[in-house]
Amino acid sequence: MKIKCSNYNILINDWQRLLELVSSDKYSSVIIIVDENTKKYCLPIFNKKIKDDIKIIEIVSGEVNKTLTTCQIIWDMMLSYSVDRHSLCINLGGGVIGDMGGFVASTFMRGMDFVQIPTTLLSQVDASVGGKLGVDYHDYKNMIGIIREPTAVFIFTEFLDTLPMAQLRSGYAEVIKHWLISDKEGFDTYKYANLKDHDWNNIIVESVKLKKKITDSDPLERGVRKILNFGHTLGHAIESYNLSSTLPLLHGEAIAIGMILETHLSYQNNSDNITIADIDHVAKSLILIFGHHPGMIPPLSILIAKMKFDKKNKSGKIKFSLLNSIGDCTYDIEVNEAMISKAVDYYKELKT
Repeated sequence: MKIKCSNYNILINDWQRLLELVSSDKYSSVIIIVDENTKKYCLPIFNKKIKDDIKIIEIVSGEVNKTLTTCQIIWDMMLSYSVDRHSLCINLGGGVIGDMGGFVASTFMRGMDFVQIPTTLLSQVDASVGGKLGVDYHDYKNMIGIIREPTAVFIFTEFLDTLPMAQLRSGYAEVIKHWLISDKEGFDTYKYANLKDHDWNNIIVESVKLKKKITDSDPLERGVRKILNFGHTLGHAIESYNLSSTLPLLHGEAIAIGMILETHLSYQNNSDNITIADIDHVAKSLILIFGHHPGMIPPLSILIAKMKFDKKNKSGKIKFSLLNSIGDCTYDIEVNEAMISKAVDYYKELKT
């Protein structure tokens, strides 16, 4: 199956088209970026389907390694392999490899073609669409980066079989976000389903289409594309705060907390359309899947300080994307500290 984006295609389970691209005379060489996990579990699947002379660049997995230092390691390896701007870079991995590998490819010799092969549910439904690339900087998520579209994205659902349940849950948070901002029926239909019983092919296709529709209308995030940040202003601040923890939150776990908090902010901003019952409905649904983690939320002063570096802010004012109702979202809503404090208190007092 093919989903056509503005300047590239997302191809679902199409090994033949990938083989044709990798074998093309267009490219002087091909490299593939992996981490220790995708090298062990995903690269063997890739190699069975794609037989070619491909140089491997291996990095260490984890958000903590999504840094300019790791980019330097990759650039050095590219130089050692005599990679040029006519080479092709394949990014085989989750969001870290997709974001960082795309950034590295886009800046090496002022830009080379790259292909995204997302191997986690999170990267398949989120990072595969929209062309956002970059790295973290001083514990701030995605602080340095660009928007540049790949040559193509290939999604293979068989890679999901290599994932632990925690990673499936993490990716499912982004699926739920897409429903909350644009598809009430999807949220009501799927939210309680057992993840082991899901039809991932259908869910991935529908979720990618939801995000694609938004990004196509606003490729540079000047307006409506900002609604994709629902749950992420607070979620990223919470995730950043816990990055150096011995047990950091997975991205989806942090975003799940962020979505509960920002649904409460939506209620405070628009109580005519968002009710307490709506907040409870979202909270109970997410906690059932992701658990309850009140101890992971930093003190309010630290939370506010983290959010002051959010990319959506303007003139020092914290801007949020908030729900008008379940399935409908708006953006550029200014929120004060008292409102954030009330949302945090609501989450901490939730009974599980």
